[in-house]
Amino acid sequence: MDERLKPFDGKMTKTLDNLNDEFTRIRAGRANPHILDRITVDYYGTQTPLQQVANVSVPEPRMIQIQPWEASLVKAIEKAILASDVGITPTNDGKVIRLVFPELTEERRKDLAKEIKKKGEAAKVAVRNIRRDANDSFKKLSKSPDVSEDEIKEFEEEIQKLTDSYVKKIDDAVASKSKEILTV
Repeated sequence: MDERLKPFDGKMTKTLDNLNDEFTRIRAGRANPHILDRITVDYYGTQTPLQQVANVSVPEPRMIQIQPWEASLVKAIEKAILASDVGITPTNDGKVIRLVFPELTEERRKDLAKEIKKKGEAAKVAVRNIRRDANDSFKKLSKSPDVSEDEIKEFEEEIQKLTDSYVKKIDDAVASKSKEILTV
């Protein structure tokens, strides 16, 4: 790959990674500990990621179990989960916090599939914007005497191929996540 294409490839990779990261946060009716990744807990006055103050496990397909390393943290963890966008009310027995995921209704599954499609479209728009930025930067290069029109055409073709490959990857990710959501 041409050195001048690498920054744009990196940006497209970040866009795809961001989309996959967003997909891990979508609740599919199954317990996924990644939905807790953004939750921080007040630990002696410092906001600390949940995974650093407790053991997070998935003992059953639709349950996440959080076992704090200090019993005094149970209330703080529960408060952080309630304040987050997880949308599940935690239960605790004084030592362990449990998040039980309800079975998704057919309507909710369809809504989630639409949301996934929207996120995929937004990612494709981002990739196309990166392509536009690349083409603009190549056009600026064309004013320089060192670069021929053929080279500019070649760059535009290369960036289009790159864009097409990322759009396909996004489509595949959307199809995969939609299938996961719609599978009962």
